Amino acid sequence: MIVYKPIGEIRAITFDLDDTFYANWPYILEAEQHLRQHISEHYQQASIFTSADWFKFKKEALNEDPELRHDMGALRTVSLTKGFVKSGMPSEDIPTAVADCFDTFYHKRSDFEIEPDIHAALKVLASKVPLVAITNGNVNAQQIGIKPYFTHILQASKQRKMKPHCDMFDEAAQLLNLAPSNILHVGDNLEKDVWGATRAGYYSAWYAHDRKMNLNAESVCTLPHIQLDSIMSINKLLK
Repeated sequence: MIVYKPIGEIRAITFDLDDTFYANWPYILEAEQHLRQHISEHYQQASIFTSADWFKFKKEALNEDPELRHDMGALRTVSLTKGFVKSGMPSEDIPTAVADCFDTFYHKRSDFEIEPDIHAALKVLASKVPLVAITNGNVNAQQIGIKPYFTHILQASKQRKMKPHCDMFDEAAQLLNLAPSNILHVGDNLEKDVWGATRAGYYSAWYAHDRKMNLNAESVCTLPHIQLDSIMSINKLLK
């Protein structure tokens, strides 16, 4: 552990999920490929669309409603709807097709297991202080086996803006009934997690599971309060 700035009493911890507990991008790519195969097998009229086409539908959705950038699930739903409309699918069939494809992607996107040392660390920490998950993504915490450790799981949406906005940090503090200055936030992203948490009045801890941790190699340099060498090392900070 590297301490960059002083830390006071920690009475609760919030955690980012994607790339903090696991490398997220490979699972997203696998789920995207799985979804395209599913569409090809079950919705042939839309199988003509390439990855570039689906990306175009996503851009169109964002141009029409920029707030969708805060809600990955809603953005995917709108993008799928646009694609099926363009494919000529009967309008009455589109809602069912969209729901089926969304569920297919969502299940595959969360079809992995967390490493045992992460489970062990979360179990120990949850026995000492409340834990809250704060994520910009939409992984299924129940499916990947970490939901029991958290008192609350907050996911970004159009009504709950993505980090580094303060929405989820403020909501977590309210749910915990604690001052932000008694909460430590742990995450991999120096802008969304470290800067976002610091701006919200939290202590911030930088920890990335998906890459070698080197501040000089990061695209944004915001100094955290601490840099962790493992999730379990947080235990040293708790009374």
